[in-house]
Amino acid sequence: MNKNPYSVLGVSENATDAEIKKAYRELAKKYHPDNYQDSPLADVASEKMKEVNEAYDEIQKLRREGKRYNAYGGANYGNTYSYANAAYTHTNYPDVRNYIQNGRLDDAQTILNGVPAEKRDAEWYFLSGMIDYRRGWTDRAFNNFKTACDMEPQNNEFRQAFNMCNRQRAYSNQQSTRTQGNGCSTCDICSGLLCADCCCECMGGDCIRCC
Repeated sequence: MNKNPYSVLGVSENATDAEIKKAYRELAKKYHPDNYQDSPLADVASEKMKEVNEAYDEIQKLRREGKRYNAYGGANYGNTYSYANAAYTHTNYPDVRNYIQNGRLDDAQTILNGVPAEKRDAEWYFLSGMIDYRRGWTDRAFNNFKTACDMEPQNNEFRQAFNMCNRQRAYSNQQSTRTQGNGCSTCDICSGLLCADCCCECMGGDCIRCC
């Protein structure tokens, strides 16, 4: 299909499997043919139902294959910000990384929770931060990323995640402050650029090259 399947279902590409299934069921219920019997909108609803089914099937296929949607035509390998990049040649938690990549955050967290406190290394905190970040818990993610960077300050993967999360927190704080006033200031513009850069990096690109 040509449309982004996640957009068709109205969910983020970082949505969990449960969130995707819920969105699909709600749309399937809305456009079910039984709701449009003898209705002039029957054909439209049928076409929409077909689109929803195709989108759901496409998402399931992408996640099974460990891929993500590419807006330029198809799918490519990657994750929320290329944390599984080729430069990272060793991992102590391959299953956790695969679960995170496929949106199975609860399964990834279960494995991490089973690691004794005294054996939790920098990668453990990094992956915990990734789970928190994808759940929208930016403060917790920030703390975990910071711990990972403190333990391995030369690790670019951990540093990239820390910087990404830090920019997102700065933007969120700016947005919160803006709601207390009116107008658009220079700070608002900068915040917008930071957010755009964060989104680009999450897709494996870069909007602001100096950041």
